[in-house]
Amino acid sequence: MDFFWISSSVLAILIACYLYKRRHPLQAYGIPFKSWIPLLGSTWESIITKKPFAVVVQDIYNLAPTAKYVGFYNRMSPVVMIRDPELIKSITVKNFDHFRNHRNFGNDELDSFLGNNLLLLRDDRWKEVRSLITPAFTSSKLRSMFPLMTETAMNVAKYLSTLSQDQNVTEMKDVFTRYANDVFATCAFGITINSLTDRQNKFYALGREALDIHSVAIMKFVMLRLFPRLSKKLGLTLLSKEVTDFFKKVVSDNIKVREEQGIVRPDFIQLMMETRHKLGPGKELTVDDITAQAFVFFFGGFETTSSLLCFAAHELAANPELQERLHAEIDSILEDAGDEMTLERLNSLEYLDAVINEALRMYPIIPITDRECSKRFELPETLPGTKPYVLEEGSHVWLPIYAIQRDPRYFEKPDNFKPDRFLDKSSNIVIGGSYLPFGMGPRNCIGNRFSLVEIKVALFYILASCRLEVCSKTTLPIELKKRGVFLMAKNGFWLRVVARKKSFD
Repeated sequence: MDFFWISSSVLAILIACYLYKRRHPLQAYGIPFKSWIPLLGSTWESIITKKPFAVVVQDIYNLAPTAKYVGFYNRMSPVVMIRDPELIKSITVKNFDHFRNHRNFGNDELDSFLGNNLLLLRDDRWKEVRSLITPAFTSSKLRSMFPLMTETAMNVAKYLSTLSQDQNVTEMKDVFTRYANDVFATCAFGITINSLTDRQNKFYALGREALDIHSVAIMKFVMLRLFPRLSKKLGLTLLSKEVTDFFKKVVSDNIKVREEQGIVRPDFIQLMMETRHKLGPGKELTVDDITAQAFVFFFGGFETTSSLLCFAAHELAANPELQERLHAEIDSILEDAGDEMTLERLNSLEYLDAVINEALRMYPIIPITDRECSKRFELPETLPGTKPYVLEEGSHVWLPIYAIQRDPRYFEKPDNFKPDRFLDKSSNIVIGGSYLPFGMGPRNCIGNRFSLVEIKVALFYILASCRLEVCSKTTLPIELKKRGVFLMAKNGFWLRVVARKKSFD
């Protein structure tokens, strides 16, 4: 037995060395690429938590400042990272038919709850389901959900503004995570929760479990990816049965009660109920389909929204002159509108928009997005004198959101928090391929408008009644956590919250 393991280990090392030394396909085309380690690839520094994932991506991006794209290895597969904004627009918009899908992780049959969601759906099925879900995010639907968000945000503002002096140093991630949880509970699942008072509610606890994509979840993913047959025999899925059963029951019970009692509510479940038969016979959305879409709505916005609010709050506390400017804008509109805030009035706050846009630029919570090539596609030469690189069917490209939004060629002093850059009416920042917080093209984030309103409402009501200050537990400058894929602060988001004159009852 010892001889077997020793022989196997030696053979594995020899194979790894051979793969490492063989001629790189990227090198043959003159593409600058980051060195790699067999099995771990070029992003190994993030895998072993030596560097944050966003910083590793930025290192790859900065390999060749004048190149249109660079290369790296995702595990053992060559991947192209697009650096040129015009080429990004070409891939995501002009040539969308060549890049319709995100990477196919396979094994959807092992976890249909995840496999049926919009993020992972492909080709015609993705197009069909997206067309059904899109009406949930129209201006009229957002307007009908606005009171639900407002009530939740006012609860948070009241909680923060009434903290006693000896308890007003707060970890904002906990506060904003519970806010995001409650908004999604009411707007997607039709459940009213106050997680700041009911801290152990099952919706929050199981939602947090489902969204923990570190440690055990990563090991499960590796098993599902590398050993699909064994995983199937073991009944392995990314989400626990308790999580999937709970969310399915929430949806099915909601649908049953509404149908029996004729209840109509301005939320995501209601829209799915009204449209689930529109695709025709054999294509109806089942309870599992509706649950999957509601859950990806939850999954896609829960972590990103709460973390973006944390980064925005941190920067406002660290830059009190910017916070005072925002206070003035908020106070002014409250004086004109009284307590009757509307979505239209909220959207008229230009400086609030600028603050949020700048937070999205500096801190895109998901540092990259990707596209899978579905038809053979020839990229232009990356550098003068190199050969055009051909993407074959099934190959992948990464769009480096964090890195390109920190590129000084597109954003002056990119590491400085400067909301005013978004107030320049002549700027083409928002429409250019260098600003991608929600992706670009037909496959962009479907919930971006919902997320923006959710963030605006929270900041509006919190800043109307509170002032945010740095404290002894605040890390300045902020440091990124090295574990995980999402952008997070290493030491959390600790701030002091001080009540202002305005309060909401």
